[in-house]
Amino acid sequence: PPRSLAPARSAMINARKKILKEKGVAPTDLEEEVAKALFDIEVTPSSDIKADVRDICISGAQELEVKNRIALIIHFPYRVWKHVRKIHGRLLRELEKKFSKKHVVFIAQRTMLDKNFKRKGLQVRPRSRTLTSVHEAIMEDVIAPAEIVGKRTRIGVDGSKVIKVFLDPKEKDKENVEAKFATFSAVYKKLTNKEAVFMFPTA
Repeated sequence: PPRSLAPARSAMINARKKILKEKGVAPTDLEEEVAKALFDIEVTPSSDIKADVRDICISGAQELEVKNRIALIIHFPYRVWKHVRKIHGRLLRELEKKFSKKHVVFIAQRTMLDKNFKRKGLQVRPRSRTLTSVHEAIMEDVIAPAEIVGKRTRIGVDGSKVIKVFLDPKEKDKENVEAKFATFSAVYKKLTNKEAVFMFPTA
């Protein structure tokens, strides 16, 4: 191949290593784009998170339209999640710069075990694998690095449930968290099929 293409091609091959898919499943263009953005951070000499990014790969990426904006949901294998948590805020900022005008949300890939867990050879279903706790964990992922300080479930006349989620008010001045409330609701609904509204507690 012409010399000029070689570096681009090798960068793409290296970026591919940032994607962990099931055998035989090809990554989407969006996943390749996210992987390349991660790889770019990893090879940027001035980046203070490059060493941590080296240990991170993604398991998937999807886009979701929220009001007149696109949310980018990035899924990480659970085993690398501790590395993501360590640099969550900074990595989020870097990726939002690279995917300008998009709200980026990180989600850990968790396995849910249904009531037939005994078939999988487990005597007891771990609490962390129940539907409720996986959904709670997803909610914490969606709003991270902000923190939840309270929750209330409101039941409508028609029996519909809406979870009101209160975020730590100290996040109020940080990176347009308030502007992301609609994104948090849309992403949570997409991943759990549950309605939630996010807000800061009123004094």
